[in-house]
Amino acid sequence: MADGSRRRAFIGSFTAAGGPGIVTAEIDAGSGALTILSTVNAVPDPAYLALSPGGDTLYAVSETAAGTVAAFRVTGDKPEPAGRPVPLDACGPTHLSLYAGHVLTANYGSGSVTAVPVRPDGTLARSASGVLRHTGGGPHTPRQHGPHAHQVQPDPSGRWAVSVDLGTDSVRVCTLTDGTPAVHREAALRPGSGPRHLAFHPDGSYAYVVNELSPSVTVCRWDAADGVLSPLTETPVLPGAPARDAYPSGIVTSPDGRFVWTATRGEDVLSVLAVEGADLRLVTTVPCGGHWPRALTASGGFLYVANERSGDVTWFATDPRTGIPRRGGSVRVTAASCVIIG
Repeated sequence: MADGSRRRAFIGSFTAAGGPGIVTAEIDAGSGALTILSTVNAVPDPAYLALSPGGDTLYAVSETAAGTVAAFRVTGDKPEPAGRPVPLDACGPTHLSLYAGHVLTANYGSGSVTAVPVRPDGTLARSASGVLRHTGGGPHTPRQHGPHAHQVQPDPSGRWAVSVDLGTDSVRVCTLTDGTPAVHREAALRPGSGPRHLAFHPDGSYAYVVNELSPSVTVCRWDAADGVLSPLTETPVLPGAPARDAYPSGIVTSPDGRFVWTATRGEDVLSVLAVEGADLRLVTTVPCGGHWPRALTASGGFLYVANERSGDVTWFATDPRTGIPRRGGSVRVTAASCVIIG
């Protein structure tokens, strides 16, 4: 089992751009500071990572033309490969999560979601059990010439998995049928918005979708009983219209549900949005501490930002009253792709 007395961050990086692969760092509980413990270069371009509920197995998706997913044992400071990478029958997987005894991957290039069974010991089956292939497109060419699944994750109830598709301007609510992802309902967002990632409110009543093709967040009501996602409002994440494409990326909610934070790559900023019932209000933006913030995560009163092009991970302390992040420091991780906390 993983050492529960220490909190660690696991950082992905793009090896094709010189990144070290998967980095493990220790977290200082008081300051949020990261100290790098180890690196392991066992899979190419680990774009996203996920931990098992017990924290003893780490999963990594390889964002390559022939996408794979791999498992790692977490028993010390350096994750060790646990079996061979599993082919996904998909191109360019960008995200993964655990759902109903499977690892699900969102495959951007092929516009699909793949399910791979997880064995009782946490290792992966030798092959995928099923693939859901999205269909459709959107008005923003060439970014929406076809489906581009960008994220897949379970809802807070654990009953459903939601797949966010940038190419089809929609979120699919899914289940697993005999190991194959199946669509229960599909929620349509504004045409041309380009949804990228979704974060749930802690009480499970709302979902917030950050849009990549328009710098905004769509607030949706979430009905876990029936598996229905209903778009309500859309809020800008920037105080004015950007002079160029903005490329919003990550989104997280505060543990108390009072704030939503987003990252925008083209502007190198983090946005603070206050939750006001079924609406969001843009409070302010702050510099992300680097260049091209690809992903962010919140934990223990801190935000961690993977700045891909400046090659670092920056941490911020968040003001519990205002939600505004204050930069604490950074560590060097070339071509950083994501940060998860275990």
